[in-house]
Amino acid sequence: MNILLLNWQDVTNPLSGGAEVHLHEIFKRIAARGHSITLFCSWYSGAAADEVIDGIRIMREGGRNLFNYRVYPRYMRQFRSQFDIIVDDINKIPFYTPLFVREPLVGILHHFFGKSIFAETHPPGALYVLGAEWLAQRVYRNTPMAVVSESTKQELLSYGFREENLFLVPNCVDHIAYTLGHQDFQGHVIGYLGRLKNYKSIEDLLQAFAIVLRDAPDARLVIVGEGDARKTLERVARGIHITGKVEFRGFVPLEEKVRLLRSMNFVVNPSSKEGWGLTVIEANACGVPVIASDVPGLCDSVLDDKTGLLYEYGNIEQLAAKMLLLLRDRALRSRLSVGALEWAQQFDWNNSAEAMLTLLESKIHRSARTGRSD
Repeated sequence: MNILLLNWQDVTNPLSGGAEVHLHEIFKRIAARGHSITLFCSWYSGAAADEVIDGIRIMREGGRNLFNYRVYPRYMRQFRSQFDIIVDDINKIPFYTPLFVREPLVGILHHFFGKSIFAETHPPGALYVLGAEWLAQRVYRNTPMAVVSESTKQELLSYGFREENLFLVPNCVDHIAYTLGHQDFQGHVIGYLGRLKNYKSIEDLLQAFAIVLRDAPDARLVIVGEGDARKTLERVARGIHITGKVEFRGFVPLEEKVRLLRSMNFVVNPSSKEGWGLTVIEANACGVPVIASDVPGLCDSVLDDKTGLLYEYGNIEQLAAKMLLLLRDRALRSRLSVGALEWAQQFDWNNSAEAMLTLLESKIHRSARTGRSD
């Protein structure tokens, strides 16, 4: 097959997240089977306009904020009728491809922002995103959709999507890269792994960590990841006088990320909503339990009291109490670590690539049979 992928960012972008990893890990495996893969995405400073990574040709154009306006012109000018199937990875502002794509089309969806977007941007911007998502729920309703979790599936069903159009293609983990390895615990180290975005509620973690320090003054918080909320979070850390105990590591290479994970007693994910929580399974594959908010996506990826602990979203005191519990109770950490490792072993990118390939092939065959792309 000759496959075109559309996404706002590629996996090399410093602001990329789980959606980009999901897309890249699946389609590099499909490329390895002999299929031709092209990804069209936004450009970022220092990136090549055109390069091949892991068998995927990556074509970059336009800035991150307005890339959606580049998709339709580029499709009409160059991509139309050149591909067997098009995959639209829907996040941020949708491209609304069902309105103009005539080839067989498949979507990928991690989650809609919904009301959580008000934590991410100013009210006019949030209303713009809400309106875009409201329209997307109608435009994409008849498009076969790969979803990453049961929570996402149920969300789409509530918006009127048909169950026969929803296919589970989970987030997984690279078991060669993310392994138990040598655990290098040096004191009480709490971690955060992921993009620094307002809706991920990392400020809640900082506030809870300030409470933890009252009873565990030797604890440290290591924040791994980059994003446009970083300056705000650094300002919050200064304001509550924990700067000396918090380390912002930014975007780090894979090997360094794994090394840092192995140094953490546990990871915290305080997000208001996720499609799944890819970083949860990455941590689990290194034997690291995760404390997470009990919200859609994270309630799928974290098994409470088996691979980690769930807490009521926004309840900073409860989060702090569970952080202190894991810092103090080595036996509990050990039990959750074993559970985390066992849980992570169930998620293999090869299986997700196989599921995606089956979905693409069935869509092409159905389109050929009916003579329609929808």
